[in-house]
Amino acid sequence: MERVRLDSPHGQSATEVLASLNVSFATGLSDHEAEQRLSVYGANAIGSRQKVGLISVLVHQFQSLVVALLAVAAAVAFYFREWEQGGAIVGVLILNAAIGFVTEIKAVRSIEAIRTLGSRSARVLRGGHTRLIPAERLVPGDIVLLDAGDVISADLRVVEAADLDADESTLTGESVRVGKLVAPVEANARVADRTSMLFKGTNITRGSGTGVVVATGMDTELGHISRLVAEAEPEASPLEQKLALLSGQLVWLTLALTALIGGIGLLQGKDAFLMVEAAIALAVAAIPEGLPIVATLALARGMWRMARKNALIERLSAVETLGATTVILTDKTGTLTENRMTVRRIWLPSGELRLGKTGFELADGSAPVRPNTVSQLECLLKVAVLCNNATLGHVPADDSGDPMELALLRAGRLAGFDRPGLLSESPEIREHAFDTVRKMMATVHRRGDGYLFAIKGAPESVLAGAACIAAEDREVALDETTRLEWLARVATLGANGLRVLAFAKRTRPRPDDPAFEALTFLGLVGLEDPPRADVPDAIAACNAAGIRVIMITGDHSVTAHSIARLVGLGGQAPRVVEGHKLISVDGKVNAQFLQNEIFARVSPTEKLNLVRSYQAAGEIVAVTGDGVNDAPALRQADIGVAMGLRGTDVAREAAAMILLDDAFPTIVEAIRNGRVIFGNIRRFTTYLLSCNLGEVSIVGIAMVSGLPLPLLPLQILFLNLVTDVFPAFALAMGEGESDILKRPPRDPKEPILGRAQWLAIVLYGSTLTAATLGALALARLGLGLDERATVTVTFLTLAFGQLWHVFNMRHPSSRLILNEISRNPWIWAAIALCAGILLTAAYVPSLSFMLHLVAPDIRMWGIVFAMSVAPLLAGPIVRRLVRRYEPEM
Repeated sequence: MERVRLDSPHGQSATEVLASLNVSFATGLSDHEAEQRLSVYGANAIGSRQKVGLISVLVHQFQSLVVALLAVAAAVAFYFREWEQGGAIVGVLILNAAIGFVTEIKAVRSIEAIRTLGSRSARVLRGGHTRLIPAERLVPGDIVLLDAGDVISADLRVVEAADLDADESTLTGESVRVGKLVAPVEANARVADRTSMLFKGTNITRGSGTGVVVATGMDTELGHISRLVAEAEPEASPLEQKLALLSGQLVWLTLALTALIGGIGLLQGKDAFLMVEAAIALAVAAIPEGLPIVATLALARGMWRMARKNALIERLSAVETLGATTVILTDKTGTLTENRMTVRRIWLPSGELRLGKTGFELADGSAPVRPNTVSQLECLLKVAVLCNNATLGHVPADDSGDPMELALLRAGRLAGFDRPGLLSESPEIREHAFDTVRKMMATVHRRGDGYLFAIKGAPESVLAGAACIAAEDREVALDETTRLEWLARVATLGANGLRVLAFAKRTRPRPDDPAFEALTFLGLVGLEDPPRADVPDAIAACNAAGIRVIMITGDHSVTAHSIARLVGLGGQAPRVVEGHKLISVDGKVNAQFLQNEIFARVSPTEKLNLVRSYQAAGEIVAVTGDGVNDAPALRQADIGVAMGLRGTDVAREAAAMILLDDAFPTIVEAIRNGRVIFGNIRRFTTYLLSCNLGEVSIVGIAMVSGLPLPLLPLQILFLNLVTDVFPAFALAMGEGESDILKRPPRDPKEPILGRAQWLAIVLYGSTLTAATLGALALARLGLGLDERATVTVTFLTLAFGQLWHVFNMRHPSSRLILNEISRNPWIWAAIALCAGILLTAAYVPSLSFMLHLVAPDIRMWGIVFAMSVAPLLAGPIVRRLVRRYEPEM
């Protein structure tokens, strides 16, 4: 048989769809037909991407120019039988690889998480008999039987529906359940508006029905999203790009220096072995072996710090990316809002009330209202509590039911009306379930000798069925003029972003009388998911930090606009555009819309295109999300932020950061930490490279001038991995400046080291070089020391000079003595530790023999301490020269 692909089954009648699929609704497919179709269409499963293997992750750790250069240096050292030097370099490579391997071993699990949504069973009609089959064996044309609580395992066209509702929030982003109908919709209807369809991965919340399978596996809407996740490849983080660029620059610089100095030495007729040893020393000196270690540990500490503030970072590089963020694309429900529907307005025939934090009030908040003193309010609230299927628990986590019905129960409880108490007085006899055609529901209660019908529903439907309206002490006829006035009030509440329900009652002598005729209208209730109290301040902080906050939601534009105004997003007139208007004729997002503050009714594809458009415009984009529909955008973003409390597994697996409290202010705090971390990385990189430049200059000048090597390769490696790393890590522990969120985001293209930083590196490196060569001259010419003792003096002078040099990394506006460096306890701990290590290296025979050192006497220590403080004393002069280029240096 041929593969049948239906175009817009939601826009065709159920009869047409059944005919296109060549299936009988009464008997379903036969077993033979089902097997044939399974061989044609394949299993009803979401394809998965091959996991990243351990070997490939390990190999990735060695794929850099820096590693290649050090490997060549190690090979040359082994060739010339310099076993200690070669072994030390190999040890560095293994250490770096181990750290990188541990931090990067994270397989891409997004699609696997999506796949679990479909691994269930389904009840189908096969050969006229009902059967339970694995969902993977569903094929187009299968007739599926549905009941409340079922998870949909394929895309279905609804054929029969009895009060059928579905929760599609993970697919569309809308938190309100969707009523399902048999009637077709427009062929170009968006996914959220296809009421004649049920989609794989969603679930039935109420009612029952029957559907015919129209798409399975990767052909479903969930499959399309899975494909988008696979296509959405996150770019390398800004830090990864900058470190790669810096590493490349250092490699070429090292090769150039090595070739230049080696060539000069050979032209001078120097020994080839000496030149090779000098080349190895230069290679080791120029590469800051401790940089990747310190950067990794600094980012890891940032992860731990953020975890304590409810931000769980899944990828190390995401820590720094946060600091570069220029645009936040945030969803609405649960991030900007409380994800808890609340009654806000009640419009009675006697006037409008509002529900404040402490109770009911007049609409202007001028005076409180006691429900038992307003008979209209008391009657409406009792009907709202009775006509209800939700249940309030002892704590919010135990609540169950529709969010709007829960909000009505909470409003009733505030007035002293609990559903169990009301039901004891007026037992429920029967229920007329909500119907998507009449858009109303009713419960029937015994009351005295008669029966009370409690009704709620869409305002248009309730008003159409109402014959009179409740006054204070009587009922008055509801004429057309009054009906139009109430419809205008409905529009007013809706324009403020409220979801509106109408309430009515009817008293009859028999419970089986018509429930929706000759109603007494009681009033309107406006509900909303209120904004979080801490969001406006967080958005204001983003504005002060130069970060644009943009709302992307699957909800309606009116609701999104109302929430945006309440939280201060876009001022009093935020600009809104709906998703179907985004794409221009060339298939790309229209650039003019990128200045909008709100995007409503957005599909997963449109959200993904928005992320790519902002990235193409040079922005560093953070995206928040919680549903399956958000996964592609979360993965594509520079920093994907998933919700930890209500987020789906798919969203959490696709994201780089998870908010454990689902709070938007947590993102702002994470951005602050990201900025602090970048500042610290820039600071310790400047420190490390200035130390390395000093080492390179010392070796290079000695070679050009014909002096013996003042530093040996193993000694340089010792300095780079011991005395450099610990102070650098201490610098990475800095807490940052208090005003860091009042500065605009740095240019995403700005390198880790700009012109000011390179100038500082050159000047600081020069002071270290001058001090060390000065110590060499004093030791050789002043004290007449032999070569090994002279090397000991130069080694210790440079080592302690680098330790004191850490105090040069203070902020230019800070005090000379009391500043962020001197108050950092990690700095003092690092200095004490390194000093102890250096003393051990000088006086423990086995270690001093390996490093070619001798035990220094008092005269040698005098030179060491005198010359090592010289770079620190020259620091203020260097800072004054640099400050005119970079005030924040």
